[in-house]
Amino acid sequence: NKELRDAVCDFAGDSRRANPWAAKIYNDALARGKDHPHATRILARAWLGVIWRCWQNQTAYDPHQHGALQALLSGVEAA
Repeated sequence: NKELRDAVCDFAGDSRRANPWAAKIYNDALARGKDHPHATRILARAWLGVIWRCWQNQTAYDPHQHGALQALLSGVEAA
């Protein structure tokens, strides 16, 4: 579904400005030589994993429960 893909990519592109985890994923993709659209799609795929987990657990997104974000904020490398 093109509209859904566009919406998720728009969300991902905007999230990199407000979320350090998202910014890291995006910047890491750029560092690997990806262009902006590809890096945004990589970030969108990562967010879909988070959204899927929230859906399966029937919980709202909570940055305090997002392990990779918390590891980044505390300076510890996530596994």
